[in-house]
Amino acid sequence: MSAPRQLVRDAAGRLGAAGVASPEHDAGELLAHVLGTSRGQLHLVAEVDPDHVRRYDDLLARRAAREPLQHLLGAAWFRHVEVAVGPGVFVPRPETELLAGWAIEHAGAVAATGQAPVVVDLCTGSGVIAKSIADEVPQARVFAVELDPPAHAWAERNLAGTGVELRLGDLATAFDELAGEVDVLVSNPPYVPLEAWESVAVEARDHDPHLALFSGDDGLDAIRVIARRGLVLLKPGGVVGVEHADVQGVSAPAVFSGGARWEEVRDHRDLAGRPRFTTARRPRSEHDTVGGWTA
Repeated sequence: MSAPRQLVRDAAGRLGAAGVASPEHDAGELLAHVLGTSRGQLHLVAEVDPDHVRRYDDLLARRAAREPLQHLLGAAWFRHVEVAVGPGVFVPRPETELLAGWAIEHAGAVAATGQAPVVVDLCTGSGVIAKSIADEVPQARVFAVELDPPAHAWAERNLAGTGVELRLGDLATAFDELAGEVDVLVSNPPYVPLEAWESVAVEARDHDPHLALFSGDDGLDAIRVIARRGLVLLKPGGVVGVEHADVQGVSAPAVFSGGARWEEVRDHRDLAGRPRFTTARRPRSEHDTVGGWTA
C-alpha cells in the first residue's frame, strides 16, 4: 500500500523531468482519476492499493511521453461545462475561456432586450464554445460548424441535447440562410504559422489534429476567411471575436482594420498579459457591400 501524498510527489518529479509544464497538477489529477475522486479530496485517501498504483504508473508513463492530460482523463472542463475529448479533436485551452466569455456577454446583452440572440461558432472543434454559450445564454439560437469529420464526431457527442445546431462543413460557406441575421460570430480557428512547427508544444503538435493548428505561412488564412464571412453573416452592428496566437497581436487586428469595413477593432489580452483575441463590429449602416473587399 502507498500513501497518496508520496505517490503524487514522486510522480510530479517524474513528469517535471519529462518536460511537463504543470507536473504537480497533472500528477494529482491523474491519481484522482484512477481513484475516482477529485484532486481536492486526495487528502481523505489513507492508502492506495497496488492495483491502483499500477494503473497510475501506466497513465504517468503516457503523460511523461507528452500525451495530453485531457486525453488520459477523457474530458476537459471549460467555464461551467465539461466536454469529452480524445484523439482527433483539439483540446480546449483555458485561455479560450476569455473569448467564450466575450461572446456570452454580447449574446446576453441581446437576450436582455427580449430578443433571442443568434450566435455562430465557426471551427467549433469539440463544440466547447458553442456548448458554453448555450449553457450560459439559454435564450440564444446557437449554430456551429466543423470541417474535420473526426472532430465533428466529438462535437456531435458533446453538443447532444444542448439545442445547438451542428453541421459538418466549411466555415467559408456554412449557414448561408443566416446571412445578415447573426448577432455574434465567434471562432477559435487554426492560427499557427506553418513555419512555427517546431515551437508548438509537443502535446499539441503530436496529438491535436493539424487542421486545427496550422493556417498558411503567416497563420492568418482562416482569420481572413472569417473576416470576409462575418460581413455576410452578421447583421449591421453585429460583432465578431476570433482567437489568435500571442505573436499576432498586431497582424490579426490588421485583418479587420485593413479594409475599412469593420468598426471598433480591438485586441484583447489573456490573464498572462499576452495578446489573445481580436474583436470587431460590423458597421450599423446598411449600405456597406462585400464586393471588392480584401483582408
